[in-house]
Amino acid sequence: MWKRPSLPKGAGLFGEAEPERKAIASYQANVDGGSRGNPGPAAYGVVVRDPRGEIVARLKKYIGNNTNNVAEYFGLIAALDYAQNHGIRALRVESDSELMVKQMRGQYKVKSEELKPLFERAKKMSQTFESFRISHVYREQNKEADALVNQALDETSGPGGGSVGKAEKAAGKDGTMRLVARFSDGVLQPYETLDLPEGTEVEILLRLRK
Repeated sequence: MWKRPSLPKGAGLFGEAEPERKAIASYQANVDGGSRGNPGPAAYGVVVRDPRGEIVARLKKYIGNNTNNVAEYFGLIAALDYAQNHGIRALRVESDSELMVKQMRGQYKVKSEELKPLFERAKKMSQTFESFRISHVYREQNKEADALVNQALDETSGPGGGSVGKAEKAAGKDGTMRLVARFSDGVLQPYETLDLPEGTEVEILLRLRK
């Protein structure tokens, strides 16, 4: 009986060497979100490290009155957005939000109506990477991102305090204000935080920049 000759490891069908697949260098993002009051003044914090473990970005932002879970997703989306804009192909995310991690991994269903659009956006963004992983860590392993959350809250509203309507203060006498925003992944994202009463209606006049 004819037997197919065994080939050396790494050799192709005709004996030629197969090209080695290089592992993609993975960046790490620690994300956190928090709310004082839940719901209440909320913010997110993100720390991004390169494959050598060196910090390349610290992101933080106040996002108005929201819940802890909403803030956590805002932090995740900010990390994904940063990675996309900087050509990062492999990303590992660590978060102390067990709910968000298990939802992103498909272990929990997203039942909250306010979280569904954030989850869908984050999931869609995560699928653009060649390698994406998200895992749960304990709070003490996420201290740097947590510190950024508190910094963002303190800078906006003072320790333990709440926001005082930045958008309303910035508006002119006729009730209008100039606001710059960026269109990304089907969503218009203002560069500034809008702290408006729930249910406020706004009129948008678009002027595209070249």
